[in-house]
Amino acid sequence: MAPVWDLARLNYEPMHKTDLEQVLALEESVYPHPWSMANFVDSLNSNYEAWVLRDRDGELLGYFLLMAVVDESHLLNVAVSASKQGQGLGRFLLNQAVACSRGLGMESVLLEVRPSNTRALKIYERYGFKQIGRRKGYYPAAEGQREDAIVMRFGL
Repeated sequence: MAPVWDLARLNYEPMHKTDLEQVLALEESVYPHPWSMANFVDSLNSNYEAWVLRDRDGELLGYFLLMAVVDESHLLNVAVSASKQGQGLGRFLLNQAVACSRGLGMESVLLEVRPSNTRALKIYERYGFKQIGRRKGYYPAAEGQREDAIVMRFGL
């Protein structure tokens, strides 16, 4: 049985450059085509909303990065440690990303997701994200191939 998280006792805080080694390690452990260190550094240097979630012992549980553009936030990256998936932390991070977007005065949150990432698709659909389009060949895939992205939006 999955543990019940006392979310009030988790540490949710802005991502700093000192977090990036751990963030990159988590990224590389959960994605077949992870972001590079440069992607994370560029995001922080661009002052994107970037947040980490840690347990009371300081273990990195997850993170998200969000870019605000005009009236819409773009959820660039969200991840939960593989050993902690299925325990409500992804939902918590989505809640925080949506709250952050509202706080910035945005009207919606946009994201892309791989069609092959059925687990994430189900999470986003249950949350209320709606498919609004498809980007052909958006993601790198195995053996030099490309995979489409499903574009989804959540209205605030």
